[in-house]
Amino acid sequence: MKIRIARQTFLARPRPTQTSTGFQRSPHPRFLRWLRNTFLVAGVLTLGYSGFVLLDTRLYQASQARRFQQQLESVRPADAGAVGVVALPVAPAPGRVLGRIEIARIGVAAMILEGTDERTLRRAVGHFPGTPLPGQSGNVAVAGHRDTFFRALRNVQRDDEITLMTLAGSYRYLVDSAQVVAPEDTQVLDDSSDRILTLVTCYPFYFVGPAPKRFIVRAHGITE
Repeated sequence: MKIRIARQTFLARPRPTQTSTGFQRSPHPRFLRWLRNTFLVAGVLTLGYSGFVLLDTRLYQASQARRFQQQLESVRPADAGAVGVVALPVAPAPGRVLGRIEIARIGVAAMILEGTDERTLRRAVGHFPGTPLPGQSGNVAVAGHRDTFFRALRNVQRDDEITLMTLAGSYRYLVDSAQVVAPEDTQVLDDSSDRILTLVTCYPFYFVGPAPKRFIVRAHGITE
């Protein structure tokens, strides 16, 4: 009786479905193919978006640099020894072009916009609202992404010359120091009675994801 029951139980089990080539294949290879294709599509979309952002940034910088140069030529005074004649507003509108920053020795060159929001920093270097404007006394503070405009700051050295060009004039600074601070260490943006310039970017430069620290470059204004 026991043998009979065991035999019936065995016969009641569903048999594997057979195909022309043998037993039916496991569904796992199909899932792996789907997973592979999903990752492939995600990778292509990511690369496509990164390419779009890079192209948009380059086109924006080129167009703004060309427009800024035309404005410089239109307001340039007849006296070659004089500085510009157009005063910058006390409180520039967000996204307004303020000028151009150059650090010739390390190859930094980018347009400066008012504001430090993500859209602004994606397209340009951003001026911290509330800090003095280029040419004014105090602590002029600007920020840039470590993987684009300010990547070369990793090579900055003491006495490197930084130039801020605006429609109101061209202002020169010499680098005094570079340091790494925590994100909450905001006293680097504190105002000063002297003409100084503070550059801010994330650190480490090759960190993947949101960087945990900030790289600060401090420079003092010089005159001819």
